Amino acid sequence: MILSPRRHHHLTRVSILLVMVALTTGLAGCSRVVTYEIHDWYDLDSIRHSLGINYLLMNDLDSSTAGYEELASPIANGGKGWQPIGMALEMFRGLFDGRGYEITDLFINRPDEERVGLFAQQGLTGIIRSVGVVNATVIGSSLVGSLVGYNHGTVSNSYFTGNVSGTEQLGGLIGYNEGGSVSNSYSSGNVTGSSRVGGVVGQNMAGNVSDSYSTSSVAGYDHVGGLVGLNEDTVSNCFWDIETSGQGASDGGTGKTTAEMKNIATFAGAGWNIIAITNPGTRNRSYIWNIVDGETYPFLSWQ
Repeated sequence: MILSPRRHHHLTRVSILLVMVALTTGLAGCSRVVTYEIHDWYDLDSIRHSLGINYLLMNDLDSSTAGYEELASPIANGGKGWQPIGMALEMFRGLFDGRGYEITDLFINRPDEERVGLFAQQGLTGIIRSVGVVNATVIGSSLVGSLVGYNHGTVSNSYFTGNVSGTEQLGGLIGYNEGGSVSNSYSSGNVTGSSRVGGVVGQNMAGNVSDSYSTSSVAGYDHVGGLVGLNEDTVSNCFWDIETSGQGASDGGTGKTTAEMKNIATFAGAGWNIIAITNPGTRNRSYIWNIVDGETYPFLSWQ
């Protein structure tokens, strides 16, 4: 079942339909998947009211999309911008499938808050995939990332460009990855903090980071890494650009020059699902990653 509620009617319609599905499927002795379409910032904001169902992003969201000024702009919520999804004790537990679309111009200014990002926190069953967070400004205190502040679930095939800043446990994509999985993703922006600061993940605790890379500029004072600030589990087949990051070290991953980061041999040699193409305008979607050898960094084939 696919739902496409609009504007401020979303919660009522979702609630009624969820009850109807529960009643009808309960009588039938089986279960049905409820899927909710995201068309604008109002729809995106409504996720916080039903954290355990499936969502499909149907188009790009940016500053011209309905709901931006009210919910995700520099003047939204008294200048605090976007309110991260899944605050307090609630975690996102469903599926958010970006379907290759981008969320652009996200603004968050919450320097006194922790668990800050598009999603504040994601639980064990949560899945976020195939989405780009582009030209984002994300400011928090601790556990800060453009996509998820605290991740206990799965993040894959996603990327970030923009600026992330705060104090500790800061990453371009994920602030604190505890028991979660991050794969086939990348970060390209600026990440600035004090402690446990990384291009992709600030701190990896009992989690896994694989087949990912960062070209982000990374700055901090303690446990600072081009890819991961502090790693306490597994980082495999990952890379960061030692020139653009300003970091010669990372607690996990392998540092490469810019030229090496644009060489398919670097990634193919690590077992990535990647192929060289002739120009960025053509994509080979049979592979997760594409690259114009010698000219571009790897990019996801659906971008």
